[in-house]
Amino acid sequence: MANTFKRKRSLKHWEPIDWVLFVVLTVFGLLVVIPFLNVVSVSLTTYKEYLTSPLIIFPRVIDLKAYKEIVSDTRIVTGYRTSFTIIAIGVPLSLLLCSSFGYALSRRNYPGRGIIFGIVLFTMLFSGGIVPLYLVIRALKLTNTLWSVIFVGGMNTFYMILCYNYFQTLPDSLVESARLDGASEWHILFRIILPLSLPIMATLTLFLLVDKWNEWFSAMIFIRRSDIQPLQLVLRSIIIDNQTAMEISSSMEITDRPNQQGIKMAAVLVTMLPIMCIYPFLQKHFAKGIMIGAIKA
Repeated sequence: MANTFKRKRSLKHWEPIDWVLFVVLTVFGLLVVIPFLNVVSVSLTTYKEYLTSPLIIFPRVIDLKAYKEIVSDTRIVTGYRTSFTIIAIGVPLSLLLCSSFGYALSRRNYPGRGIIFGIVLFTMLFSGGIVPLYLVIRALKLTNTLWSVIFVGGMNTFYMILCYNYFQTLPDSLVESARLDGASEWHILFRIILPLSLPIMATLTLFLLVDKWNEWFSAMIFIRRSDIQPLQLVLRSIIIDNQTAMEISSSMEITDRPNQQGIKMAAVLVTMLPIMCIYPFLQKHFAKGIMIGAIKA
């Protein structure tokens, strides 16, 4: 009762700026929630209802044809298997490369680290383009293999800089004490630095999970085999096939036609679901990691 009274009393003493902020944040919240509800509703509605009103918040009739169309395609299993394989190999590899490189550059007694840092930073701002990259991958005989996708995205300069900035916030006395005890650099990294860097590691893990899960461009360039295509390319193929089928079935009744837009929205939700399930477990480390890692001490 006392808490309710205090809450009501605090609302009465709101300043005008408080109400302005409340209205602005509410509008921004609705701008996020309403499109998401529309995506869910369109994926669950019929083609006839979608033609009546594309902006649907709550469908009148629940129709699961879009999800049945996606799940019934055997290619979806291939897409999930390939995407999970890319994540299982690519995320640990990227974490190892970014953290080890960031740790080496964060040590102030490392000779030539400023020059090396500048060279690496240059690659983030300028690249050679897709043609030289394809020629390199083809020369290494990695085309039509998952290693082409994994190795191309193995090192990310931006994520390395986040690690670099975070490691610089750690006291040098920890490293110096470990060196006096005879610890090697790898021992210091894995036994001292990384256990103290859980926020930035959780942040990078979340970033890398999203990157690897949404991987499609490198796979589209380097992979031609249909049995190892990631989920994004598989969903793209399913949507294109259904769009073609819809154009062929233009003479069918409206109630019998597949909801092409519903299939697209269902594909969006199928893609988002795994990341949405993982995010709550990493969210508590995310804000702290991105703030500390993005600001150089």
